[in-house]
Amino acid sequence: MLSVISKENTSLSLSILPSGHLYLYLYNDPKNQEIFPFSLAEKLKEIFSKNASIGLLRLGVTHFEAPLPPTFSFWQSFSKLFVTEVCKLSGLDHVSSQDLAKLSPVISDVDELLIQAPFMRGGEYLNRDMMLELWQELRHTLTNELKPFQGNLQNYLKAHHAAWNKVGRVCFHLAENKADPQKPFAFLATYTTRLSGASDAKHLPLGSALKEYAGDDKRAQLLSLLLPVQKASEGSLFIKSLVETGSLFHPQAWGSHEAHQFLKDIPLMEEAGVIVRVPNWWNPKRPPRPQITVAVGNASTSGVGLTALLDFNMSYTLPDGTTLTQEELQDLLESQEQFVQIKGQWVQVNHDKLQQVLSHWTGIERQVKKEGLSFSEGLRLLAGASGTQTEDETSESVVEWSKVVEGSWLNEMLTHLRHPEKIGNPTLEKILHAHLHATLRPYQLSGVQWLWWLYTLRLGGCLADDMGLGKTIQVLSLLMLAKYHPSSEKVQPNLLIVPASLIGNWQAEILKFVPDLKVWIAHHSGTGIKTAKDVPDLSQIDLVITTYSYVTRLPWLSQFSWNTIVLDEAQNIKNPMARQTQVIKKLSGCVRFALTGTPVENRLLDLWSLFDFVAPGLLGSSRVFSNYGKKITAQENERSGEGKFYAAIRQLVSPYILRRLKSDKSIIADLPDKTEVNAYCSLSKQQIALYQHAIQELQKSLNQNMEGIQRRGVVLSFITRFKQICNHPSQWLGHGDYKAAESGKFLRLREICEEITAKQEKVLIFTQFREIIPVLKNFLEGIFGQEGLSLHGQTAVRDRMKLVEAFQSEERFPFFILSLKAGGTGLNLTNASQVIHFDRWWNPAVENQATDRAYRIGQKKNVLVHKFICQGTIEDKIDALIGSKKDLSNEVLAKGEESSLTELTNSELLSMMSLDIHRVLGETAA
Repeated sequence: MLSVISKENTSLSLSILPSGHLYLYLYNDPKNQEIFPFSLAEKLKEIFSKNASIGLLRLGVTHFEAPLPPTFSFWQSFSKLFVTEVCKLSGLDHVSSQDLAKLSPVISDVDELLIQAPFMRGGEYLNRDMMLELWQELRHTLTNELKPFQGNLQNYLKAHHAAWNKVGRVCFHLAENKADPQKPFAFLATYTTRLSGASDAKHLPLGSALKEYAGDDKRAQLLSLLLPVQKASEGSLFIKSLVETGSLFHPQAWGSHEAHQFLKDIPLMEEAGVIVRVPNWWNPKRPPRPQITVAVGNASTSGVGLTALLDFNMSYTLPDGTTLTQEELQDLLESQEQFVQIKGQWVQVNHDKLQQVLSHWTGIERQVKKEGLSFSEGLRLLAGASGTQTEDETSESVVEWSKVVEGSWLNEMLTHLRHPEKIGNPTLEKILHAHLHATLRPYQLSGVQWLWWLYTLRLGGCLADDMGLGKTIQVLSLLMLAKYHPSSEKVQPNLLIVPASLIGNWQAEILKFVPDLKVWIAHHSGTGIKTAKDVPDLSQIDLVITTYSYVTRLPWLSQFSWNTIVLDEAQNIKNPMARQTQVIKKLSGCVRFALTGTPVENRLLDLWSLFDFVAPGLLGSSRVFSNYGKKITAQENERSGEGKFYAAIRQLVSPYILRRLKSDKSIIADLPDKTEVNAYCSLSKQQIALYQHAIQELQKSLNQNMEGIQRRGVVLSFITRFKQICNHPSQWLGHGDYKAAESGKFLRLREICEEITAKQEKVLIFTQFREIIPVLKNFLEGIFGQEGLSLHGQTAVRDRMKLVEAFQSEERFPFFILSLKAGGTGLNLTNASQVIHFDRWWNPAVENQATDRAYRIGQKKNVLVHKFICQGTIEDKIDALIGSKKDLSNEVLAKGEESSLTELTNSELLSMMSLDIHRVLGETAA
């Protein structure tokens, strides 16, 4: 189950697999590791050594001397939530599977945990459904764990930590007594016992225990029962007084003062092992209090963008939303009681803190009236992360005694962003129908509407859909709307920045879906750039496409004020210190969009860098961002402080991220089971030179008037040669120096697999060349950081099923490289959700057979198939033939083999194999 790098490795984290299962991640990733003392790391490895479910359960019942890092602390909180609910079961002497089957989590507690979850590997798979499934697993796991203890939960808990002993046997009850205004509360302490012949435990008054356990022979049992009460009295002076006076053993009628003392000390009682039951309006974590409510954005703003000004309104409310007048709030402030009933609600009042919070918001109100409140600052106020100058802005008092809510206009705006599927816009659909040569899937149309909504508000966004869900066509649809929408005026061109390996993909998509979009490629010599200082005439251009590396080479890019700036594979700017990132962030654009299929839920600093581009200032500077995190955690204990920080960040960025997964229930029904996409790859300079030289040699050979078998042999050898050059120059040259930069396919393979490994998915890679398999395996192990598998014609038959079984295990071996013929039939590899055809067989039936190793019965995922094609080469032209309905396609590929090409005439052969230099250089007509 575990991949241990070395005995000295003390960096690990709890991660989530695409299946929703947890696993202990031990790969030494410097950006994603949590460092432990060696002894603690070994202890965690031990409790997770059997399986993740047992590890998760024991994480909640085991005592740790040192605080756990964020991911472990989060899952420990979830496990403790489960154990706490188990302890509330009546009677812990025997807990059956039927008892556990009735146990359900409090959904609000689960949701609160989710909001406060740290950024973790696999965080994109974390949701309520996944947590509820883990809850079910914990119930099943605990049932099995209790078997050696004959179902005795107390003994099981005690075996893992003595502090759990006798948890849950004593229960304190507090209820309202509305019949007596002077003593409006009733208290009773009980204990659980199993009566003879009864199947369920019964609650009896705690005073009865003094009789049941009377006598010296039962004194030890009585002391054991009352042990949690003793511990509670050590922490709570109020409980101590009840014990010393004997009041604890009798029913009590209390006034508001006594009830408040009791309610405040609930955490101490529960920590000691006492179960506490109180009216549902009291939450120890969030006691009912009068609050100062600040509404931001009630009125529509006249401006657009992050600098648009919002209105700011203060009011005073009770927990249920009932409004208090200024006079009623003043009465509360002047009252001497700390627990009062007002308008039928009991609320806790701290006069000093309430006055402090009132002063805080009154000061901000004055500041807003003087300077205004920007859209960005309004969102920061909503998240509790305001960048105002008030020093105590995120103080505990402000957080607990006030709340900021969305005004009616802002709520409508944010609802559109958070639920784009509910927007609907017939005008947009009409424009797309007229100018987009494709029919968008419903979720893609929602994505376009979301992009358009942000665009019209002049707000940036991050489209973070999974690979294969169509981010490209959604952006192209947005550009069509910007070009043809009635509200659009003649605007500046748009700028698209992509990795060099993706230029071909964008070109192909543009020609296919939006051919009337005027495009200019700022890359290579084909652009007409004579020097880096040349500024082109873009007056008739809709879209300029350039690469990340070229942004630093073309100073004129910073001289334009672009309509929109779009970053594809935006993870390229996750390093805020890189010069490339800094140059890109200084570009001027009305709206900025980032596209990434790489999870945005995994690394906090990556998210900050992304949003520093998308919505500058939203998360503050890196220093402010870091200081805010330290400040809020310092005000709380480590776990709750971190949780509030993560929750604030999520609330801030949620309107600006649209994230759809292939596994989403709302998406999966809208997808084909198998999606095939062409992955266009560029050629390196060395590949171009070798390819051109091979064409010249082919021409010389054909001029020798060869016939029959000799001619066919020569042609087939050149076809193989062209394929090898397209794969990597070294495959043809044979010197073994496989530098990734020398092959467009290797660069594209890296980009795709980096996304796959970030998603923790599995991939099959097919090639027809056995000699390149070891090279690919070594290359991919460097990307995945894990060992992979390979299979070819010389793999022994007895070993093949072992390899399949190894790949089908959930956590190990993320990739499997197979020769096309050896791996094309007879193997069931349904754990893969991605398939890459590194080079093409040019027989659709053979390729489909290979793809169907993953896409077959038993596959529960949507399969994404990447077909690598080098632009402008024979691969490009053959693929066009396969996709066409021309007679020539059937004639050339009738047998589905390269041998069919040998029947072409010399001129047809040279035309088919020659290098289309315009395609190679990435040129398109303006």
